[in-house]
Amino acid sequence: MSAYTNCEAAPPRLQKIKIVIAGGFGTGKTTLVGAVSEVRPLLTEAAMTQASEGVDGLAGVESKKTTTVAMDFGRITLHQGIILMLFGTPGQDRFNNIWDDLSRGAAGAVVLVDTRRLEDAFDVVAYFEAQQLPFLVAVNQFDRAPRYLLDEVREALRLDASVPVVACDARDRRSVLEALKDVVRHALSRLPASPHTVLGART
Repeated sequence: MSAYTNCEAAPPRLQKIKIVIAGGFGTGKTTLVGAVSEVRPLLTEAAMTQASEGVDGLAGVESKKTTTVAMDFGRITLHQGIILMLFGTPGQDRFNNIWDDLSRGAAGAVVLVDTRRLEDAFDVVAYFEAQQLPFLVAVNQFDRAPRYLLDEVREALRLDASVPVVACDARDRRSVLEALKDVVRHALSRLPASPHTVLGART
């Protein structure tokens, strides 16, 4: 006889979901992974050097001193028994060859954008559109950055109406969690007979 009879509920089955955290240079990907990961995140940060001058555009992020050179990795367990495996991409164009590896097997992606450098998001959006990978755009709420309505960001990036656009503070755990739940719901909604309501409504 099964150990889970007499109306006893079976233990929840953990489901691991791979999510890519992408965006242009300096949009807050490493900060986001570090803010929410329940384990010590794996970060591949390296100091910015003179060798990157003229290669990595620093307009709008002149104070940035480090950069991701391979990937960031973190993990967060949602209360429904879903484990999100977070893979942060490097932001510089010279590391684009890594994106294919990080995106392989992913269920969806969060595209972080900085309104001070909104043009950097075009290539990122185009990449995930070409990969046909479900993604949402998260507008990172940098201090002193211009504030736009989310519909204005959608229009500026020429996003399809089906692509969610949300506000997110990459430093704030709760804000990041809401964005991650949104991208999981969006990814699951693209599947037939998806149980996407399991994550509940956005608060």
